[in-house]
Amino acid sequence: MKLIVFTLALALAGAVHAAPTFDEVRKAYRSSDAELLDRHGEAIQSLRIDMTVRRLPWVALNDISPALPAAVLQAEDQRFYQHDGVDWNAAAKAAWDNLFRTRPRGASTITMQLAALLDPALQPAAKGRSWGQKWDQVKAARELDTQWTKQQIMEAYLNMVSYRGELQGVGAAARGMFGKAPSGLDLSESVILASLLRGPAAGQKVVSQRACALALELRLPSTCSEIQLRIVVAMSRPQLAANLPPAPQVAQQLLTRSGQAVRSTLDAGLQRYAQNVLRQQLAALQGRNVNDGAVVVLDNASGEILAYVGNAGGGEVDGVAALRQAGSTLKPFLYELALERKQLTAASLMDDTAIDISTPGGMYIPQNYDKNFKGYVSVRTSLASSLNVPAVRTLVMTGMERFHERLREVGLSSLTRPAEYYGYSLALGSAEVSLLELSNAYRTLANGGMYGAVTLAPQATAASRRVLDARASFIVSDILADRAARSITFGLKNELATTFWAAVKTGTSKDMRDNWCVGYTDKYTVGVWVGNFDGQSMWDVSGVSGAAPVWRDVMDYLHRGQGSRAPKPPAGVVRQQIAYQPALEAARNEWFIAGTESPVIALVQDLHRAPKILYPGEAAIIALDPDIPDAIQRVFFQAQGGQDLSWQLDGEPLGQAASSYSWRPTPGQHQLALVDANAKPIATTRFQVRGADDAKRQE
Repeated sequence: MKLIVFTLALALAGAVHAAPTFDEVRKAYRSSDAELLDRHGEAIQSLRIDMTVRRLPWVALNDISPALPAAVLQAEDQRFYQHDGVDWNAAAKAAWDNLFRTRPRGASTITMQLAALLDPALQPAAKGRSWGQKWDQVKAARELDTQWTKQQIMEAYLNMVSYRGELQGVGAAARGMFGKAPSGLDLSESVILASLLRGPAAGQKVVSQRACALALELRLPSTCSEIQLRIVVAMSRPQLAANLPPAPQVAQQLLTRSGQAVRSTLDAGLQRYAQNVLRQQLAALQGRNVNDGAVVVLDNASGEILAYVGNAGGGEVDGVAALRQAGSTLKPFLYELALERKQLTAASLMDDTAIDISTPGGMYIPQNYDKNFKGYVSVRTSLASSLNVPAVRTLVMTGMERFHERLREVGLSSLTRPAEYYGYSLALGSAEVSLLELSNAYRTLANGGMYGAVTLAPQATAASRRVLDARASFIVSDILADRAARSITFGLKNELATTFWAAVKTGTSKDMRDNWCVGYTDKYTVGVWVGNFDGQSMWDVSGVSGAAPVWRDVMDYLHRGQGSRAPKPPAGVVRQQIAYQPALEAARNEWFIAGTESPVIALVQDLHRAPKILYPGEAAIIALDPDIPDAIQRVFFQAQGGQDLSWQLDGEPLGQAASSYSWRPTPGQHQLALVDANAKPIATTRFQVRGADDAKRQE
């Protein structure tokens, strides 16, 4: 029998058998589990810390089914309420019977058994208790009976005695063997538990004999066969029966000691709802090879984590903390940077046509999600409809280093490699981020550019600091809430179109391995990821069909009794009626950072643009493909404003620059120039061509 070692040395000093008080015993009791509480004090999750024994929290006698004490009294101590802790009649009868028995029969009362549980010195050795121990046990039992009420003795006994294996106490026994709370034990279950007290390690046959005899004594309606069947089921349970744990990842983070009760920032109802919604969506997507997901909900004002669903249940992976490719969810921070630096406005026109960008690793050719190009579109449309080519053009404008630094500033600490490692694909989310950090970055947008840490433990609101321009953050939020602007890609009716104000962005990583939906209202930020923890690709799943339904359901739950108001424009933001020439988009009111507004957005024709070499870029390295014959390899020189100008390569004329020029590359260093009619250079660039052998050596 495993023991509870009570730390009562000071209280018992000088009196080896002085009985502790009931309150001291209850206070010293330690559950083997630690308990996670939600923000309101409701128990939401337990975590086993002590692996030597299985104990659940102390159960008051009033919360234990009356059937169990009745069965225990019949089995262990029928004169419990008449004796003074020691049943001398039973002791005398046992002594007489033992004269004629090979196996001694005991006469320990419930009070005597409790005395032995409280004092390890009274525990029997392998050969049983010595006469001295027996006498000390008698004295201790009588002292307990004098100082405690019978109800206190019964309550302590039921909570401290071992029932089966590692199950100690009525809470663990009821949950572990029958999957219910002690208050729900019926007569048959109580008889089974009472039959285990005399021999917790007894086999099913012995327990069945005892339980059937006890049921007969108590005149239960259950037959012996029925009780035997219930014993087989109860004793075959491999572990404590429990519902799907709602917050195991949070419990792992916050619970460290057995008996703890730690209050968290979670909301129990929201946590369970988010978990259920996620499980339902994953079940609906099983046919598309989507098996895993995660959800996090943040309070915008405090940074408290209101829901933290690391996975849909049954796994150890924490999807809230795991790193996955971000997809298009990084685009809002790119456009915010360009707006902040006044390189773009929400009305600026972006060229959504094919683009080839020379990089040290070769050509980078971004594509849109639907493989189509839209021509000239505004920044508002480009961001809301998640167009890839305009995003890459914006990154070229702002610079990779500056954007990389900005992502670090909004808390994406996982971007540990230099900007060059990610390249221009950083605009499309090639970097790996966690759902928690990404959601908190969106919370920064929700708070007008103020960054603050998130927390799972209730505490004073942490100080925040400005990392984004308030004016640019407001405009980005307005774009992300614009269902008309996103309709080019997503249509007007989809899971992103809430009935209240919300700014939201979806994202899908390369090969459909990760699917995101992150967005915010005036009070909450919700982030959702779905995919596969093992990295398998999903089958035809977009942000709107994958993560967005979970995001929408959670947002609707949060706002079931309240709306959401759009943020107020900060100082330095103005609204201007605009019109496009030509009418590429409909006239509208648009937000601008003061000083950047313009009533007319005109598309500058190529002949009015400053001459510039678009490709190859300065210091570009072009690697020849060893698998393509040299005779058919080509590089296309491209320029803007090339009317009336000509190409010149290494001082030799090539042809007119009004259109792209097809050149058969030769290894080596080259200088390309745009020259006028007098062969005067207007724009130049230097680049290098690596031969096939060089390319192989680079590999």
